[in-house]
Amino acid sequence: MAAGVGAVVAGRGLRWGPTAMTQTRSFLNLISHTWFLSIIQNEFRTGKIDLDSTMNLLEKLQISFDFTHVKHVFKKTVDKRKAHTINIEDFRAIYRTIVHRPEFHELFRAYSPNCKILADTELIEFLRKEQYETEACETTALEIILKYEPIEEVRKRRQMSFEGFIRYMSSEDCSIFKNDHRTIYQDMNHPLCDYFISSSHNTYLISDQLIGPSHLWGYTSALLKGCRCLEIDCWDGSNNEPVVYHGHTLTSKIPFRSVIQVIDKYAFVASDYPVVLSLENHCSPKQQEVMADYLESILGDKLLTSTIGDTVVTQLPSPEALKFKILVKNKKVGTTEEGMLRRDLDSHGETGEISELENMSDEDETNEKAPLYPKSDSSKRKSEHRPSHPPRKKAKIKKIKIAIALSDLVIYTKSEKFVSFEHSLANQKCYENNSIGEVRARKFVTHSAKEFVSHTSRFITRIYPKGTRTNSSNYNPQEFWNVGCQMVALNFQTPGVQMELQNGKFLDNGGCGYILKPEFLRNHNSTFTPHNVGRYGKPMSLSIKVISGHQLPPSNLSKTNKADPLVQIEIYGVPEDQAKKKSSVIKSNALSPRWDETLSFTVQVPELALIRFCVEDEISLVTNEFLGQYTLPLLSLSKGYRNVPLLSKDGGNLKPASLFVHVWYY
Repeated sequence: MAAGVGAVVAGRGLRWGPTAMTQTRSFLNLISHTWFLSIIQNEFRTGKIDLDSTMNLLEKLQISFDFTHVKHVFKKTVDKRKAHTINIEDFRAIYRTIVHRPEFHELFRAYSPNCKILADTELIEFLRKEQYETEACETTALEIILKYEPIEEVRKRRQMSFEGFIRYMSSEDCSIFKNDHRTIYQDMNHPLCDYFISSSHNTYLISDQLIGPSHLWGYTSALLKGCRCLEIDCWDGSNNEPVVYHGHTLTSKIPFRSVIQVIDKYAFVASDYPVVLSLENHCSPKQQEVMADYLESILGDKLLTSTIGDTVVTQLPSPEALKFKILVKNKKVGTTEEGMLRRDLDSHGETGEISELENMSDEDETNEKAPLYPKSDSSKRKSEHRPSHPPRKKAKIKKIKIAIALSDLVIYTKSEKFVSFEHSLANQKCYENNSIGEVRARKFVTHSAKEFVSHTSRFITRIYPKGTRTNSSNYNPQEFWNVGCQMVALNFQTPGVQMELQNGKFLDNGGCGYILKPEFLRNHNSTFTPHNVGRYGKPMSLSIKVISGHQLPPSNLSKTNKADPLVQIEIYGVPEDQAKKKSSVIKSNALSPRWDETLSFTVQVPELALIRFCVEDEISLVTNEFLGQYTLPLLSLSKGYRNVPLLSKDGGNLKPASLFVHVWYY
């Protein structure tokens, strides 16, 4: 780290004599000044400019600005003279106030012998020593110079001015999120059950679960965020047209046909990997046939209608093998193999029947005190790991009619009622998936974590919010990722920490919606549990120096551009890794608060951990107001000096609001 700025320069020795240095410095000053003037002088033909022209000029200089901050700095300048315009020198001072950040200058001076330019060799040294980019070479330096150096004369000399350095340090290339994690880098040839899959609950809702609107935008926005598992609640509609809405509520209805058309249009915009349509099917067999017709006619070749390769399914195919395919997840009559034999027969008008236990409906889990497993006639003796038993025969059985045409569209994602872990191990086929409500799933995490991990290593498991979350609130997804649940379905329409964790986790692997689970959650013989990581722990020491903030959103209470910001860093992961640490509060400064404080953590299971940077405005000793946040997987952290781009509550970019930090871990 370039903490001792003087020491770095002194240690490397000066290369030029004082006279040559002074002459070069004067020449570079002139080049920089000429470049700056060439861009701005036209605007000052009449002598002075107003706020709007100031904003236009700043845009011309290709730096991101926040209007509130520029307006405040501009106002401070003109207030001194009681005028409404500024001259060329005023503009230069405003530009320097906002752009020439002292923390960048300290770093730049540590590697620039004359404090004016970095030669390509000096830039390489900076990249290797400070940014831990060990592969950095002449080509790397040249690419950066060509991309970020705005002054042509400096660029031609394969050098970088402070102006170029500022632009580079503020760029995505210097972001805290690892560059190579922005593209797909994981092995996509494992079976589907080996991945965490970005999943949405009640995708059609854009508000609450009782009276809010159902809207096609729910599907569009989820798909554009890389979501790969969508939920469709289907009910009989008038004129034999199935509709989508939250049944038995006042939420509005949208035609099933329209939903499938939107999915057809947007399915593969954000990701090439398979989309799963999780049907919560309440339709009569007649309207189920209409659904099957729409799925086939609208989706065409995108719809997976047969197995890949072998008819006998012994292992799920991979995301790679299912690229650009849409899978139907629904209850199914019989096996996939039987369905394949029927493929060429006309099944129009045919229905099949499946039986399931009345007391175990997938989506209606409202009873938080429900037993872990259905009641059984076994002895009451409690054992160490609470074994589960099949339900007793007296339980009420309900019969469900399913149109064969729809049933046969279910290939690798057959919805199967969850009975118990033992029952699944003995009877469940690899293409059969379970949906478990959050309350029941949480009890399994607490009491049967090892069996839960074993189950999710074999079968796709979907978790969904409890029915009492009528305001569409979300649970913490981390506790279910910790046991390997693939489809942890959240209400995408509801902002908050839970969706920030979801968005942060799925930034990884190119944002494709599929993330390879750690080996200990894929291995059938794993003994890993989140509460006792044992030999699976790979402790990582993490140290983050929070250096500064830049153009942070002002406080809602401020009439100008002020806030009293603090930074909170949070770790989400297995229980023993959960941690929160705070910086001090900087008073009345949202433009350029400076902390220079180091927060350190030890993380036992880095593969499952997420890190969240949250900037808050201290309103009182007991209340803080959210200003911005950024969440990412711990293993996607870049080392060195990095910018942290801040996002709003609903995930929108707050550019240019950011933090500047130094990251180190081993």
